[in-house]
Amino acid sequence: MDLEVKGVAASPRRQTQSFSGRRKPLQQGWTAKSWAIQNPCPPVVPRLDLGSLVDSDDEDDFSYIPFRTAHIHFDPPNPSSALDGVTPCQIPYTQQHLNELEQDIIPEDLPAPTSKYKLKYQQYKTEMKEGYKQYCQRNAEKTKSNIRYQPSPRNKIDNKNAQGEEAVTDDLTTLDRKALLQQRYADNPYHAQQSTRKSNAEIVAAEKKKQSVAEQVMLDHLCRIKTHSTLTENMLSHKVQFDCRIISRNGRDACRELVGFFFIHDQSLTIYEYRQFGKNRTNVLPFIKKSTYSHQCGRRKGKQYQLGDFYIGANLTFLSSDHLRLPESIKENTLLILRITNIDQVASDDLRTDSVQQEDDTTRQEANDRLVFKAIQDKLKEQLHKRGVRILTAMGKYFQQLDKERNGLLDKADFKQALKVFHLEMSEKDFESSWLILNENGNGRVDYGEFRRAIIGEMNEYRKSFVRKAFMKLDFNKTGSVPIIDIRKCYCAKKHPQVISGHSTEEEIKLSFLDTLKEACSKSDEVSYGEFEDYYEGLSIGVVDDEDFVTILRTPWGI
Repeated sequence: MDLEVKGVAASPRRQTQSFSGRRKPLQQGWTAKSWAIQNPCPPVVPRLDLGSLVDSDDEDDFSYIPFRTAHIHFDPPNPSSALDGVTPCQIPYTQQHLNELEQDIIPEDLPAPTSKYKLKYQQYKTEMKEGYKQYCQRNAEKTKSNIRYQPSPRNKIDNKNAQGEEAVTDDLTTLDRKALLQQRYADNPYHAQQSTRKSNAEIVAAEKKKQSVAEQVMLDHLCRIKTHSTLTENMLSHKVQFDCRIISRNGRDACRELVGFFFIHDQSLTIYEYRQFGKNRTNVLPFIKKSTYSHQCGRRKGKQYQLGDFYIGANLTFLSSDHLRLPESIKENTLLILRITNIDQVASDDLRTDSVQQEDDTTRQEANDRLVFKAIQDKLKEQLHKRGVRILTAMGKYFQQLDKERNGLLDKADFKQALKVFHLEMSEKDFESSWLILNENGNGRVDYGEFRRAIIGEMNEYRKSFVRKAFMKLDFNKTGSVPIIDIRKCYCAKKHPQVISGHSTEEEIKLSFLDTLKEACSKSDEVSYGEFEDYYEGLSIGVVDDEDFVTILRTPWGI
C-alpha cells in the first residue's frame, strides 16, 4: 500500500530501507556529524500544521478542517544537527521551505466567523480601547501632579537641610505608614471590563429601586387626592426625584436608603425609605410625610424650601419632634439632617427653565462662607496629607471623650484645644471666621461633626456611597457595628501589589489594616460606622482621583 502526500510517493519498502540504515553500526572512521549528513531525517514525516489548530470551543463551527485542505510540508535536513557540516547547496533549500511555511501558516479556505463572534469581538475591542484610554488619562494626570510637585534643582539643597524638620512636622509614625499601605491598591491596573459590569448592575438595581418608590408614591397620593384626573396627573408629574442619606454616626441610620420628591405645584416634598429583605423582598414606607417645610438652621433658617435648594451635596433640615414615626435613634437629636446624594438632573434643569429664580443676598453670603471654608480646608489638608487616618480617627475619639453630655456639642475652647493637641496649625483669623459662621445662634456651642466637616472637609458623595456599601456588606445584621472577627474574615489582601510582587504576605497586609483600624475604635472587639467612616475619611485626603479611591475600597472588600 503506497502513501501519497502532495505529489510525493513513499512505499513501505522505502521506509523500511530508510530506517534500517540506522540500525547499522558506524563504520570505522565515521563520526556522528558525518553520519548525520549522509542520513538526513526521512522526508515522509509531515510538519505539524499550526494553521489547522483552533480553540476547542463547543460553539465553534470550524474546529474541524479536512485533511485534504491542509498543506503539508516536508522537513528539510535540520541545520542544528549537522552544525558545521551543512553544505552550501542546502542553504537555499532550507530558505525556500521556510518562506513557503510563512506563507501557508493560515489556511486559505477558513470559514468566515459568524455574526455572534463578530459582535463579541467588537464589544471586547471597544472595552479594551476604553479601558486603555482611561488608564492612560489617569497615568498622565499622575505624571503631571508628580512634575508639579517635583522640587527644582535650586531647592534641592534646602530640602536636604530641612529633612530633619520635616520629620518632626510630618510626625509619620508606624501607624501612618501602615495606613498608607492601603493606598497601594490604586497601583493595580484598571480593569475596565469588570468595573463596567459592576457599574451596569448597580445602575440597574438603582433604577429598579427608584421605579418601585415612584410607583408607591403615585399610588399613595392618587388614593388621597380626590380631584379631576387631569389635574391630579399634572400635580404629580411636575416633580424632582432625589436620593438622600441621614448625616449620623449611627450605622443603622446612616445606611438607610431614602428617596425623596419635591413637587413644583405646591412647593411640597416627601421622603420614602426603601428597604430590601434578601434578594427578592422589598418594602417602601413613608419617612417624611408630604407637606411644605422650611430650613431649620443656617442662613436660610425659616425660609421655605424651593427648587434651587435641591442639588447634590445640599442639606435638608427637619425638626425631629414634628415627625412622630421616626426611629427612636433619630429622635434623640433635635435636628434631622439629610444630605442629597443624587438627583434627577434632567427634570431639575427642565423645571428651572420654567421658574426663574433671582440671586438674593443669602445666596451670595453662602457662597462667601464656602470660600472661607475652602481656604481653611486647603491649608489643613496639606498638613494631613500622609497622616490623615491617624489624626481623624483620634480626633473623633477625642471629641467623644470631651462630650460629657452626649449631645454632640462642644464649646470654643474645646475646639481650640483639639487643634493644639493634634498639631493642626490654624491662624486666629481663620478660626474666628469659621466660628462666626458655625455659631449662628450665638449660644457658644457647635456640633463637633459639623465643625470637623467645615474646617477639614469631607469625601464627596460618590466616594462616600462606596464606604456605605462596604460597611453594609460587613453589617449584614444591620446592627450599626461590626465585630473585628468578621472584618478579619471579609478583608482580602490577595490583590495587594506588595502581595503580588512577593514583598509582603496577605497576613501582613491584613494585620497592618487591622492595627490602624483598631486605633479608631472605642471598643477593642468591634467597629462602629462612624469609626469606619473616619478611617476612610482620613485615607481619602491623600487620594486625588475618585476612581483610585473606589479601587481601594472595591479590591479588598469585593464590592
